Amino acid sequence: MERLQEQYNKKIAPALKEKFGYKNVMQVPKITKVIVNIGVGKFKEDKKKIEQIVEDAKKITGQAPVKAKARKSIAGFKVRENQIVGIVCTLRGYRMYSFLDKLINVALPRVRDFQGVSAKGFDGRGNYHLGMKEQLVFPEVSSESLENIFGLQVSIVMNSKKNDVSLELLKMMNFPFKK
Repeated sequence: MERLQEQYNKKIAPALKEKFGYKNVMQVPKITKVIVNIGVGKFKEDKKKIEQIVEDAKKITGQAPVKAKARKSIAGFKVRENQIVGIVCTLRGYRMYSFLDKLINVALPRVRDFQGVSAKGFDGRGNYHLGMKEQLVFPEVSSESLENIFGLQVSIVMNSKKNDVSLELLKMMNFPFKK
C-alpha cells in the first residue's frame, strides 16, 4: 500500500469524519482519480516529438497514456480530423496515490520560485485543477528532453461535492497551498 494511501486510511479519513460529523464511513470524501492532460499543440506535426512526449508521460505517471485525437477539423487552429492534439492519462488506485505523493513531495517543491499552489483551483464541484509549465520538475524526466518542454494539467477528482471539504482533504494530505 502506498504511503499516502495508508496515511489517508489511518489518519485523514477518521479526522474528516469527526470534523464534518459524517455518520457513515462512505460519506467521507476521498480522491477517486487523477487525470494528467498534456496538449501537444506546437508538436502536432512531428510524430517523433509526440512519441518522446508519450514516453515522458509514461515515466511521470507510471502508466501508458492515451493519445487524444481531434474529432473534427478546425481551420483556424490548423487542426485536421483524427490528428493527435493531446495526451491523457487517468490514474486510479495505487498509481494515483503514488503520483500524488511524488507531486506533493518532489515535483512541486522543485518548481522555480515556488511559494505554494493557489486554493482557487477548485471548480465548484469539489475537484481541484493544477497547471504546470514544464515537465522537468519530475525527477524521472531527463534533462536531455530540453527541446521538448511541455506543460501539463493535473485534475484531482474527488467524490465530495463541496470545495471546502475537498480543500480540507488536500490540506490534510500536506498539499502545499499558499498561506
